[in-house]
Amino acid sequence: MPINRQKGDLMRYLSGSSLAVAVGLVLATVACSKVGQLAAMKSFKAANQAYAQQDYKAAAALYEDTVKADPNLAAAYFYLGNSYDNLFKPSRKGEAANDEMLTKAIESYQTAAEKLSASGKPEDKKLAKLSMEYLVAAYGADKLNDPAKAEPVVQRMIQLEPSEATNYFMLARIYEDAGAYDNEEEILLKAKEVKPDDPAVYMTLAGYYKRQGQVEKMIKAAEERADREPNNPEAQYTVGTFYWDEAFRDTSLKDQQKKEYLEKGVAAIDKAIQIKSDYSEALVIKGLLLRLQANMEKDTAKQQALIKEAIRLRDKAEDLRKKKTAGVGN
Repeated sequence: MPINRQKGDLMRYLSGSSLAVAVGLVLATVACSKVGQLAAMKSFKAANQAYAQQDYKAAAALYEDTVKADPNLAAAYFYLGNSYDNLFKPSRKGEAANDEMLTKAIESYQTAAEKLSASGKPEDKKLAKLSMEYLVAAYGADKLNDPAKAEPVVQRMIQLEPSEATNYFMLARIYEDAGAYDNEEEILLKAKEVKPDDPAVYMTLAGYYKRQGQVEKMIKAAEERADREPNNPEAQYTVGTFYWDEAFRDTSLKDQQKKEYLEKGVAAIDKAIQIKSDYSEALVIKGLLLRLQANMEKDTAKQQALIKEAIRLRDKAEDLRKKKTAGVGN
């Protein structure tokens, strides 16, 4: 037989043999994959049962078996992390075995976030967000107390959901805990930019300004919220309470500014009462505002008229409370 023909036959034989081996390996891999998936689902089911019963030690072991059998079962990583998270005890912080639980929790949350955020399924996206929220909590003051590591996680959450205001609030809290107040204001203003119709944005911003002692900006944020909710009596009531609180507590206010605060407070409360006539809390605040106005009034007749109206409003508010209580009792 010619040498060339022998070589051709050998090559065909080897090619056929290699193909057979390759097919065998693929089939074996598929079979192993199927077996792994079945084992993973079995462990996952048992783990979920243990998790539901708050047996986190057993759940963690079973979730470990799950991800070992099928690393692509991304949801299991979240529950694995949360099981370890529940096994961690803040009161025993510093003990090696206890701290290891938190380390494992963080690793699992990170894996869950990476895998689940890449999914196109809404339920996976939701669990990815939850993974990142728990990851941020793990870096919180009562656990690792490492805000620097929490910041990039929340930044990633903002990238994934740029219109979700709570992500901005979370990052603002991290900045406040770290004393980075300028960054906190910047991110809250960004939240207002992306969610201009969200009342929570304005009230969170108002809270920030209140803590910073920036009264004018605090009131402005509350008024912007009220402007966007013209039919919400509580929004107007909040503005009124801010004006009353400052007029009552800030002893450094000049008389003219104090009068202005009181007038604007009454105007806001009047809007609240106009929207909701039986708003007892608003009636009380208006009465308090009128009493402060009376204290500043030089004209005795006007002073007495203001006090008389304040008493009437107080009595009306009390009557409304009694009626509501009686209604609940019946």
